[in-house]
Order: sequence, then C-alpha cells, then structure tokens
Amino acid sequence: MLQRQQQQQPCRDGSKAATVFCRRVLRLTGCTVQFGKSAWQQCWQTSEQGSDTLTPYTLQLSYYSRAPLAHLSAGARFNPGTQKKKKKERRERLRVAERESEGEGVREESGREREAEGDWRGVRENTMASDPGLAAMLLWSISLQALGTAGTNSNEVNLLDTTTVSGDWGWLTYPSHGWDAINEMDEYFSPIHTYQVCNVMSPSQNNWLRTGWIPREGARRIYIEVKFTLRDCNSMPGVLGTCKETFNLYYYESDRAAGSSIRENQFIKIDTIAADESFTGVDLGVRRLKLNTEVRGVGPLSRRGFYLAFQDIGACIALTSVRVYYKRCVGVSRNLAVFTDVVTGADSSSLVEVRGQCVDHAEERDTPKMYCSAEGEWLVPIGRCVCSAGFEEHRDSCVACEVGFYKPVAGDGLCGKCPQHSHSETRAALACPCDSNYYRAADDPPAAPCSRPPSAPVNVISSVNGTSVNLEWDRPLDTGGRSDLQYNVLCQKCSGEGGPCEDCAASPGGANGGKSSGGASFGTAGGGVVERLGTAAVRFVPRQTGLTEPWVTVLNLVAHTNYSFRILAWNAVTHLSNEPSLFALVNITTNQAAPSEVLAIRQENTSQNSVTLLWHEPDQPNGVILEYDIKYYEKDNEEHSYSTLKSRNTSARVSGLKPGTKYIFQVRARTSAGCGRFSQNVEIQTGKAAPLRYNTMTIIWICMALVSTLVTFLAIIICRKRHCGYSKAFQDSDEEKMHYQNGHVSFPDARFYIDPHTYEDPCQAVHEFAREIEASRIKIEKIIGSGEFGEVCYGRMRLPGKRDIPVALKTLKAGYTDKQKRDFLAEASIMAQFDHPNVIRLEGVVTQSKPVMIITEYMENGSLDSFLRRHDGQFTVIQLVGLLRGIAAGMTYLSDLGYIHRDLAARNILVNSNLVCKVSDFGLSRVLEDDPDAAYTTSGGKIPIRWTAPEAIAYRKFSSSSDVWSYGVVMWEVMSYGERPYWNLTNRDVIKSVEEGYRLPAPMGCPAALHTLMLDCWQKDRNERPRFCQIVTVLDKLIRNPENLKSIDTLCRDIQRLGVTLMGHQKKIMTSVQLMRAQVLNKSVPSVHV
Repeated sequence: MLQRQQQQQPCRDGSKAATVFCRRVLRLTGCTVQFGKSAWQQCWQTSEQGSDTLTPYTLQLSYYSRAPLAHLSAGARFNPGTQKKKKKERRERLRVAERESEGEGVREESGREREAEGDWRGVRENTMASDPGLAAMLLWSISLQALGTAGTNSNEVNLLDTTTVSGDWGWLTYPSHGWDAINEMDEYFSPIHTYQVCNVMSPSQNNWLRTGWIPREGARRIYIEVKFTLRDCNSMPGVLGTCKETFNLYYYESDRAAGSSIRENQFIKIDTIAADESFTGVDLGVRRLKLNTEVRGVGPLSRRGFYLAFQDIGACIALTSVRVYYKRCVGVSRNLAVFTDVVTGADSSSLVEVRGQCVDHAEERDTPKMYCSAEGEWLVPIGRCVCSAGFEEHRDSCVACEVGFYKPVAGDGLCGKCPQHSHSETRAALACPCDSNYYRAADDPPAAPCSRPPSAPVNVISSVNGTSVNLEWDRPLDTGGRSDLQYNVLCQKCSGEGGPCEDCAASPGGANGGKSSGGASFGTAGGGVVERLGTAAVRFVPRQTGLTEPWVTVLNLVAHTNYSFRILAWNAVTHLSNEPSLFALVNITTNQAAPSEVLAIRQENTSQNSVTLLWHEPDQPNGVILEYDIKYYEKDNEEHSYSTLKSRNTSARVSGLKPGTKYIFQVRARTSAGCGRFSQNVEIQTGKAAPLRYNTMTIIWICMALVSTLVTFLAIIICRKRHCGYSKAFQDSDEEKMHYQNGHVSFPDARFYIDPHTYEDPCQAVHEFAREIEASRIKIEKIIGSGEFGEVCYGRMRLPGKRDIPVALKTLKAGYTDKQKRDFLAEASIMAQFDHPNVIRLEGVVTQSKPVMIITEYMENGSLDSFLRRHDGQFTVIQLVGLLRGIAAGMTYLSDLGYIHRDLAARNILVNSNLVCKVSDFGLSRVLEDDPDAAYTTSGGKIPIRWTAPEAIAYRKFSSSSDVWSYGVVMWEVMSYGERPYWNLTNRDVIKSVEEGYRLPAPMGCPAALHTLMLDCWQKDRNERPRFCQIVTVLDKLIRNPENLKSIDTLCRDIQRLGVTLMGHQKKIMTSVQLMRAQVLNKSVPSVHV
C-alpha cells in the first residue's frame, strides 16, 4: 500500500485539509517535531486510504522508536477489504476537518492540544474503535507524556528507578516476540522508555521480562513499585478467550549476576498484579489517563543481590516505570541524642532498636533509645540525654554558660544568672563564688544569694520583776540578707559598780554548773530548765540560745544583784565570718521582793505510803509568806516528771507514795512578789511493806474457809449453768467477782475505779492520779481536730535521754467555765487510773500553765469508724475479729474495775499503726455528734440512742450489761465497715423498732457465729447478755477455729447472680433492702431477729 502511494503529494506540499489533519493528529500525542518527507508521505497515504492499521499514531511511534509498522500494530494487521466500506465515511470526515480548518491556517505547534482534541474527537473515536491494539499504543503514548519522575520520600532509598535511566533499560525478554522495548519522546523532547506486550489474540502466552542484577545494599526488605497501563479485555472484540487482565511478579536472589538466560524455576513468585483501573476505547477518545501503581514488599533478603521478573500470560499491558527501593529511618536528633540512619527490619511488623549517642557536653539521664518501624518512621523516643553541668540546651545541642551565668548540675534547666553578691569569671561555670565579706552556708543551694552576718539587735527594753527580768528588743537593722535570724542571750553576774563579772553558770545559782565560757561565745542549742543537785538554776523562757522571737524571760535570779545581758543576733553564716560578733548590752539590778531559800528540811515521820516534812522559814522572807511549794519525784525517774504539793504551814504530809521507794523533795516559799529558790534536795525512802504473820490456827481456819467457799462457788456455777447460757452472777457489776481455775479460787484484785467527781477540788484528783508535765517538754506541731473542750493537736513530747515520742494533746479552750474545767480534768483523772494495752494511755497533764492540756498516746489511724470506711473491704474476717477481740479485752478490764463507759461506739475506739484498738473518750457529759438527732435528752444528760440498751434509754439504768449491748452494735459497725446503725431511721423509729423486737441483720459477708454473738448482746433481758470476759473467750475460740467463720450470705449471692459485681454497689443494694425491711417491720406486726 505504501508503494502505491509513494507518488502522492506529501502533507507538507499537499492540500490544506490533509496538512491540518496530520498536524492535529500529531498534536494529540503532544509531539511538535517536524517530520521528514517520508513520514509525511506515510501520514498522507494512510489518511487517504483509511487503513485500520497504519494510523497517524502508529506513524508517530514508528518515527520515534524506529520500529517496523507491522510490529507496532501488535496483531491487528492491515485488512484491504475494509477500505471500500469505509472510504466514503473517512473522506467525509476529512472534508469536515478541512472546512473547520479553513481560515485558521497551520497553527503553531505549541499549546493547541485541547482545540485539536475537540475538533478531531469523532475521528479519533472511530479510528481507535477499529483497532484495539493500536488504541493501546495511543494511551501508552498519552500516559508517557503525563509521566514524570515521581518524588520519593526521604526515608526511601532507591535500588532501581527506570525513570532516571537515560537509555534503554537493558532488560532481558523471553521469548523474543513477547515484551517489546519502546523508546519515545515527551513534549519536552525527553526520551521515554517502556516495555509493552499485547499478544491478546494468541492463547497460552508465557512472556518473561527480567531486570538486570540489582545489588541489595544491606536492605533486608525491599519494595517494588510498578506503574503500568492495562487494556480492558471486554473493550476488544474477539479476545475474550485469550485476553488476560493480570500479570505475575517474580524475584530471584543471587550473590552475583547470573548471565543472560532466564530459568523460570529459579524465580519465586511475589504476587499476581491486577490493575485497579483498565482503559477502554472511550478512555482513549477523551484522553483519560488510567495509570496504575502497585507496590509489593519482599523480605527477608539474604544474598548480595536479586533479579525481578514480569510474566505476561496474555494481557495488553505497558510498563511505564519500575522502582525498587528499601526503607530506612533517617538519622535524627531527639532529646539531645543523635540517632543515625538505620535500615528497617525484615518483615512488616519488626521494630529495630537504635541506641542514641549523646551530643557533645551532654550525658545520659536514661539510656536514649528509639525504635525504627517497618515504614521507616521513628517511634516515640525512650530515655534522654541532658546537658552537663555548666552547659544548657540550645537547638538540639549543649552550649557553655556565658560569663555571669552558671549551672550547678546536669539537667534540663537553663543556665542561671549568678545570685546576688556572687559572680563567675569563666564560661561553663558550675557555681558562682561569693563576693568579699559575703558567704554561703553549707546547706544553702547554689542558687541562694550570698549573705553576711547580721548587725546587733536594737532598742533593748528590760523589765525587772523581783528575781526575774523580761528582755525585749527589735530586729537588727541589717539582717544580712537571710531569714534564718536567731538570738542568743549571755548572762553575766557582776559583783558591784565597776566590779568584775562572771558567767551566770559559774555562780551558785548558775544554769550549767560549769565554768565561765568567757567572752561572748554562744552555743546554738539549749533551753529549758538546767539544775544542779541542791541548787536552783537560772532559767530562760523559752530558752537561752536559738531564740526565734525577740524576747526572753530570765527566772531564778539572785535578789539584790547586778546582772549584765548580751544579746547576739546570728544566722547560718555568722561562724564563717572572721569579724567579731556584734551584740546589744543591757545591765539590770534585781530587787529583794522574792524570799530567800528555805533551809533545814527534815523528815518527821515516814510510812509505807507517806512522808511528813518539817522546815524553817527563809532567813529573808522579804514580805508575808503566802504558801510553800513542795516538789517531789522518784529518785530513779527523770527530774522533770515531778509532782507538787502546796502548804500554808512549815510542815506537810505527802501521801500516795510507793512503799520502799526513794524520793527527792524540795521546798520553796512564795510571797506576793514571787517565788524564791527551791531548797537543796532532800532524799527520803518510804517504808517497806510488812509481811503478814499468822499462827497455825489462823492458817487452818483460813484454809477451811477457802475450801467451804470453793465448794459453795462450784455448786452455784453448776446450778446456774443448768438454767441458762449466761449466768446472772456474771452480770451485776457491784457483786464480788471470783474466778475458778485449775482447782483454785482467785479473788479479784483490790483495785477499784474511783469517781473523780467525788473530790471537792478536781485539781486534787488530777494531781493524785496523773503526773504533771512541764509545758516546755511539749511541742505542738499541728491541729488534727476539735473536741468539746477545745482543739485536739498532734505534737511530740521530749524525754531527756530518750527519743521524742508522738502524743495527742487535748487543750482546754480559752474562756472556759469552772464546770468545763472540772469536766475536762475529770476525764484526765479517769484515764490516769487505767493501765491496759486496749485502753488509751494517759501520758500526763499540764495544769501549771496555759493552755491546760491532757496528753495521751498518739493513735495514727484515728477513730475506728472512719478507719474502716477508708479501708472498706480490705480486711479478712480474721483481722476484723482480732479488732473486736481487742475492744472486748479493754472493756473486760474496765468492767472489772467497776467502770461503766456509757458511750461505747466505733467512733470512741482509736486504732494505732499496729491495728491495735483502744477504748477512749471517757467524758461523761459531752455533745456526742453534730447531728441534733444523735442523742435522746433526759434530765440526766444525753444518750446515744443507736448504741444504748433499752433499759438505759427508758430508765437511765446503766450497767456493764448496757455496755455489752453497745459492744454488740460496735461488732455490727466493724463487720459492716463503719456503716451507720439502723441507717437513716430516726431515733424515735429506732427506739420503737428495738422495743418491738427488731434487731440489726447480719452485715454482708458476716459469719453466722458473729451475728449470733451480736444477738446475744442484744438480749432484751440484761441478765441474759454475756459478760465481756465471756465475749473474749468466744472470740478467742473463733480465732483458733477459723472454719467457724464461714459466711453464709444467700442475699449477697443473689445480688451477684443479678450481675452486680462491684462491692460498693452490692453494699448499697444490701443497705437499701435491709432499710426497707426495717421500715416495713416497723409498721407491721412485731417480729424477732430479722
């Protein structure tokens, strides 16, 4: 056909319509190059004859690739028989194109693609529909124009990228008529290389395309990115049986290039690749680009390199680009640590751990690590580095501190400016030295400003009162730049006008009993009362050294004597200065108002428990003596734990002493002007207890009486046990108590509880039972609550020669009435008579100064009810029974003494750090709760209704049996972890329900044995209730046999079956059910033991 058309005029010299036709067809491919003469002739000849095979697009590809036209047609061969049928139609299209092109001329070749596309769309659609193979060629050409070199991420390292290859890829094909290499030019005249195949008419295709050997370069997992176009089989007639729409991707590992042959059995299949989008004739007509991109991963790889292979099995496909790459995590700097590049792991879920290296002048705080994911991304860093001392962070690096700045330790902080009165002279300074005459204390941080010693105190005021003096002063004008200002006071005794002075400690009335320290030397600790045997000491209140307030009171000075006081202000840097300390000086003279020392103390009479003392009046009474103070204490005990007694005469009888014990006694006189000094110590020993002596007949009669009593006692016990479980003989607290054990009868101890209200003066009862403690030995640290009489505080009590012990302090508030003081001291008198591990221990009282205080042992866990609510559900049944056993033991001790508590409740039980419960709160008249509905008021006081026995409510008849009832309620509180008894029922409803026989149900998880014991404690007849000693026995048996403590709680199991598993929700449901049951029973017929 070409030979017959060689004589035709070429497009360059031909008609205008043919020229426009050729040019616009070439524009559709984006090519603006001027063809040679032969190419124009082919374009003209093809357009005139309307061949199905030799289209302008085929000419373009032939001219660019220099490939034979027959090969480019890809199986759709030239068919002359179709020319006659379509000749008229094609000529008509050419005429239309020529008419549309008239007046336009031959346009320039750049930027006219859209207009040409619109003018010749009909031509292209008919041409493309006539030949599927050449239609594929057209789209490849279009796609190649739009294809550029795709940008890659920085964490992807290319091993192969065909878009960067300037020449032929050099890949191996097998067989030779399969894959074809096509070289073209884009609109920028850049060469484009592709591999394509479209043998869709022939069955059983097996066309292989193999890359060159690709070095692995340390990659353990690679990714293959393939960009391709694929023709839809349904858009090509007659190829449904042989056309495929997929191809296969293979790889083969090797340590070196394997030659030019393809061995199919060496390759491992990666995947079958299918196109997401395939193009049709319609897509070609509208120049719609459908370029597919598929990525597949392969790993792990172990050889030095590999090959990739593409297997065609009958598809119409063109590979436009292939990129092979691996992923890495690009080196970064995080948290002052440098992490270098690292290749990702071998599989898609692996993490590669990378340890970072600290930057210069940085050090590891925690080992810096990061994990590199398979996607080449760093995960959250672990650990970090911090800049070393003298360096600070700046833009992921550490730079030295500038002059005038410093950084003492390694860390995240920035360099700080040198504090006041300090400087640094070099870069990277770790600290700033102080300026001249300024100092920094040993415990001052490097950031603290330098300071200096303070100046002397100013405006000293002295006030002499007999043999004491009050000194007050103002703060120094220059505190040295510190806030830890303290004062020391030096006392010197002077002999007269201009005479020599000596330290007060060197005088007979001195404070330390030693020699003069000389000069103005001061200690930094001390205070309190310092005495020598037989001599009263000069006393400084609150102390002599380490004063934090600008005042001091000096006591026990010698009358009619000159004293000189030096007051020094000092701080933590005073001892670092070489300059002498500055002080304020004040001179005073005591008057003769106080009486002199009492002399000639002697004992007149001594017994086992008392001593009678006689003495003479002081030589210099200096007025009318009002009374004498007698101070005494056991010789072996600390001197500060003493008792005092007052007498208006020169004699006194001291009672309540221990037999056979040595005591130290001192006496001083008091006038209206004040007290004199105590006398010298007098040591007296009380008499020993005389043994009882009986003759033979007396012993015989005593034995007979004991045997008779024993027989009678056993007979009574046997008779009583036949009638009831709990004997009335165990109930009345006023009856004599005897215990039978191992065939012997032991009579109760002769010790009984003494009601302090029987004393006319409550102070006398306090001094008889409790020991007086000096206020200077008590340090109040914080307020932990408030009581009826005042605040409750936590503090520490100082014991000379021992460690401080924590104590609880009950204070009597200011403005108290006489009744409040009497009740306050009565409670201390009650506690002082008790000595049991399950009863709160009284340490002592402070009554000689204000505020008046009761000092008890400190219970770390507070009241039992709040403690149980804080630890709801955290204890075993055995532990709870142990708590109950301790309470019962304490109540046993109290009932044996004859003491009736009247207000036994969980709120009045205290718990220490070892979970030991102790009975407390022995006040008899107090407001029990903030709730006004908490107590039933009668003429005798307030009663806690929910804890009180019915007979006590009705008749105000309290006994040990009513305490047993209250103990049963305490048991219920413990087993329910501090729930309120009877919940939110009013007191009136509680009284009515109890009278009608209602009793509290077993708490959730409570063993039946414990609830049975509760019900025994709640017997309406008080004679049927057990004694506390019997309760202790029952609890001991339960502790020794824990199998009897199994809980049988059907209601709890029913709630769990409903799906309620949280303990708090179960308790709320149980409480609601029990409350509703109590309310229903309160309105219906009385019942017993719900």
